[in-house]
Amino acid sequence: MELNDLVQMGTQLFKEKLGDQAESLDDNSVMDALSGLLSNEEGSFDMSNILSSLSDGNIGSIISSWIGSGENESIDGGTLASILGSDKISEFAEKLGIDSDTAAEGLSDVVPNMVDKATGDGSSILDSLGGVDGLMDMAKNFFGNK
Repeated sequence: MELNDLVQMGTQLFKEKLGDQAESLDDNSVMDALSGLLSNEEGSFDMSNILSSLSDGNIGSIISSWIGSGENESIDGGTLASILGSDKISEFAEKLGIDSDTAAEGLSDVVPNMVDKATGDGSSILDSLGGVDGLMDMAKNFFGNK
């Protein structure tokens, strides 16, 4: 799955999660904010940074469920905000004109789904990380399972 497709999917999931609160949100604004939150300086989906940030929170089993082919384990907005950084969540929320707690709760569904889709079969993002083996090696290094 290409980055643009991931961001479009994430935008729809985010707006669905917010329900009525999302009525005033423009899709392009959400896409821009989401891209900024999850991309590196080159504009690519920053899987290694996301995995690194998330591994710092000792939630390796949750991340493994997102990468694997089974059901994604959930993460609450507060945990996600503390791991990705409350400053990043605040910046994301500010771009959309919503509060940080609402943004974090919305992203708690979006991030697992985007990681899952980015690491699924046929993903060009996964290919850029060296395939499943490369991603699993990266995850093992991040989670200390060398």
